Amino acid sequence: MARRGLRAWFSRAGVMLLALCCVVLVRYMLSCSPRGDTGPLPFPRHKSPTGQEVDQAVLQEREGHQEDSATSLKRQTAQLKEAVQERGGQLKSRQGPSNATVAMRLDQALPPRTLADLSQFLLSQVDKAEVHRGVRLPSEYAAMPFESFTLQKVYQLETGLTRHPEEKPVRKDKQDDLEEVIELGLETLNRPKDNDSTKQRVFSNTDFVEGIYRTERDKGTLYELTFKGDKNYEFKRIVLFRPFGPIIKVKNENLNTAQTLVNIIVPLAKRASKFQQFMQNFRSAHFKNFTFIHLNEEFSRGKGLEIGARVWKGSNVVLFFCDVDIYFTAEFLTTCRLNTEPGKKVFYPVLFSQYNPSLIYGHQDSIPPLEQQLVVKKETGFWRDFGFGMTCQYHSDFINIGGFDLGIKGWGGEDVHLYRKYLRSNLMVVRSPARGLFHLWHEKFCPDELSPEQYKMCLQSKALNEASHGQLGMLVFRKEIAAHHRKKKASAKKT
Repeated sequence: MARRGLRAWFSRAGVMLLALCCVVLVRYMLSCSPRGDTGPLPFPRHKSPTGQEVDQAVLQEREGHQEDSATSLKRQTAQLKEAVQERGGQLKSRQGPSNATVAMRLDQALPPRTLADLSQFLLSQVDKAEVHRGVRLPSEYAAMPFESFTLQKVYQLETGLTRHPEEKPVRKDKQDDLEEVIELGLETLNRPKDNDSTKQRVFSNTDFVEGIYRTERDKGTLYELTFKGDKNYEFKRIVLFRPFGPIIKVKNENLNTAQTLVNIIVPLAKRASKFQQFMQNFRSAHFKNFTFIHLNEEFSRGKGLEIGARVWKGSNVVLFFCDVDIYFTAEFLTTCRLNTEPGKKVFYPVLFSQYNPSLIYGHQDSIPPLEQQLVVKKETGFWRDFGFGMTCQYHSDFINIGGFDLGIKGWGGEDVHLYRKYLRSNLMVVRSPARGLFHLWHEKFCPDELSPEQYKMCLQSKALNEASHGQLGMLVFRKEIAAHHRKKKASAKKT
């Protein structure tokens, strides 16, 4: 009897234990089952988050998947970019006026059809921009100047009261942009030539001479980079264009200036001392031959330049129209040669105008030699971007454009007239700051016979050429500064 009861109890305990195992098994399976991306949980899980914690966990999981996908896509994009660059280097020159070669760096991989459409669009942007030929402009106000740059500095025209005529150090975003185009220029120069087993020269940053760039707001940015060649009169030029997208290589050309003569024409009237100083600079630039043309008539700058240009009967030289109070370096004459091309390009450099040395250096005895004064700094001068008298162009272009307006008498006006002629032609006008071209300071006189309004305007013009805004301000407050110094000395003696 007792044995039968004990057996029944064991049977009930076994059933209960089996039921408990089943419950535990079900709970375990539910807690270990995979979660869905959406929808509420059917049962609460053992030690599992609920509500906002569940949503956060789901988001973190999705972000992990997205990061993995992004990493994979970046790896595939890098491989495709390499393939596209290899194909880009094999493309032939396109038929048409641009004759440009595409060497694009794509930021993302594109299907072949889309890539072809993009290439076609980018090349059309090059054709629309002022890259291969000049664009006719209505006036000088529509002309867009270049900014020039070296490895260390950018020479900028829009300075205002706070910015400097030279930017050093260069702003980070601008520096990254210019470093990228210089790097691409070097890659282009160092690319192996087809079917050429000879050892090629390897170009580096030290071979970079200078560059210019400007941005057309509706088209893109044009870059012209100049590198040293194998000889001191040989240069390499790389022309690039960024149409608000991948950079396009437009030109890779060799330049030889050995036979490019520069004929400097200077009109002069009653300025013997300045002429003597000019001739010293003339000799230091390794010029030896000159011709003196005497005119016994009323002075006209335009007529003097016109006669000087037309008297030349030799080869097609570069004409550099200059003034007697201008200082130029031999490097500037090289820039003059590189930025002119017969039938295609004329150069209108923006010169650096010197402030009054007596005001800059404080005392006549402390003024350094002239060569040490000619430094592009905010304290020493400004870019004279409102003048167009200094210009370089080929003799043939000057004759074809019609020369100066000889109806203009005296000094001034003829330079703007010629500049407008070039802007309205099919020639490209290159206007950029020239760090080797200086306008030397000289006294400006305001005649008594001027009207009160004219006299005021004359004094305003004179003030612009005397000193910087800050330096003129120090002159205005010199009495306050002196009084402050006296107070400081008196208080020092008491202590």
